[in-house]
Amino acid sequence: MKRSPILFLVEIAMFAALGAVLSLPFLTIPLWVQGGSVAFAMVPIFFMAYRWGLKGGLTTGLLVGIFNSLINPFIVHPVQYVMDYPLAYTVVGVAGIFSKPALKAVREGHAKSFTIYIILGTLLGSSLRFMSHFIGGIVFFSSFAPEGTPVWVYSLTYNIGYMLPSFIISAVILNIILYKQPKLLHFGGTESIKSA
Repeated sequence: MKRSPILFLVEIAMFAALGAVLSLPFLTIPLWVQGGSVAFAMVPIFFMAYRWGLKGGLTTGLLVGIFNSLINPFIVHPVQYVMDYPLAYTVVGVAGIFSKPALKAVREGHAKSFTIYIILGTLLGSSLRFMSHFIGGIVFFSSFAPEGTPVWVYSLTYNIGYMLPSFIISAVILNIILYKQPKLLHFGGTESIKSA
């Protein structure tokens, strides 16, 4: 199957919609009143980042962020909206920089390298999303910090509470799916991962 623009658009729409569905409150584990829950919404973004590279990951992330802002918004300022929704999810797609090395590892049968690239990509994308929420928390949610708690400590604790489990869940799911079905990373061919 060729990498056609139509296929790209169809897959972006499908996986962005899947990301939105996985953000629905009944499919997440809520942790905080103001938002922030352990969710699977990053998995479709990461998948598209590995399948299509940066353009697939960034575009899917942008759409998931916009959809999330419509599903369960917590908006106090236009800049905070951008940082917590479109920007936060778009940067998850930066994991796409590991798309080519991961595919190369698949083609060469290097299972350990493949796993490392998946973990590195999910860590990078999750960290960038965390930073967007973390900075937004310091700037826009300082009034929520308990008395005597530095705002940066409050924002760090608040955001790491759901981002760390979301990163771990995403890395595990992607490794399982893509290790079992590495052909999902490319278009054509029958490569599989061999034991390294």
